Amino acid sequence: MTSAGGIEVIDSHTEGEPTRVVIAGAPDFGGGAVASQAALFRERFDWFRSAVVNEPRGYDALVGAVMVPSAKADFGVIFFNNVGLLHACGHGTIGLGATLKYLGRVAGEKFTLETPVGIVNVRVGEAGRVSIDNVPSYRHAVDVAVTFRHLGEERTVRGDIAWGGNWFFLVSEHGMELSLQNLDELTSYSWAIRQALERAGVTGANGGLIDHVELFGPPTRTDCDSRNFVLCPGRAYDRSPCGTGTSAKMACLHAAGKLREGQEWRQESVIGSRFVGSVRMVDGKLIPTISGQAFVTARSTLVLSEGDPFIHGIRGM
Repeated sequence: MTSAGGIEVIDSHTEGEPTRVVIAGAPDFGGGAVASQAALFRERFDWFRSAVVNEPRGYDALVGAVMVPSAKADFGVIFFNNVGLLHACGHGTIGLGATLKYLGRVAGEKFTLETPVGIVNVRVGEAGRVSIDNVPSYRHAVDVAVTFRHLGEERTVRGDIAWGGNWFFLVSEHGMELSLQNLDELTSYSWAIRQALERAGVTGANGGLIDHVELFGPPTRTDCDSRNFVLCPGRAYDRSPCGTGTSAKMACLHAAGKLREGQEWRQESVIGSRFVGSVRMVDGKLIPTISGQAFVTARSTLVLSEGDPFIHGIRGM
């Protein structure tokens, strides 16, 4: 399949993590609830996902976003990466806010966004600053043990399982150095944990796949409370502090009595960028707020040429 006239996109980064927003040339995903549109996307249009974010037009760390109609919010969006669709994406939502402001499509400072897992409120400020009120988040399980093999040794770690828009396994006691110089080992270590979770049948609520692993350690910045390494579903690490991951972390802290409503939590990423977050209870549900900076980096048209053997991207990488 091809897209007549090409696929118009705007690229941005949020605290270092890239987002590619499709603004024209996407298929029709059928309308209705965004969750229903996402289901149709997944079933019939995976070629489009791969063409937008996979090589040779994209790369593993790139997260895509396609704007879709919404009857419940100002805009609808479906996020995706190198291996499939995402339930939600915090850094991508911040990047989308900066992109819509760049396009002049945000009438005021606030807008609402329907994702497949709920409504997100977005506030766009100056100098690339965007804040989001994420979907309700919660800790699902605490101190879960998982045993895995890493570098030929059997290891066991304990972590919490939490929902922040995606499912996370969060580990603080891991003995790993959270630095850019240690990316290969961090990746293999976190991937081994994820595979062990799947083998053991450990899931989120209702059998939800835990497809993000998040390691924590002390910050290197004096204006942060923690540093993290987040491994995403396609085995790429998050350059930002991860919006849904920071939401999951704050849900765990709040459940443990370590984070009060309105108290700031300042999360540093493995590259040294920062999100500032807090939580509050609304109608009995925990709502995380995340803020960070995003900047537009490119505006371009992706061309899908007949005869190109990789017209729909290189899959299975």
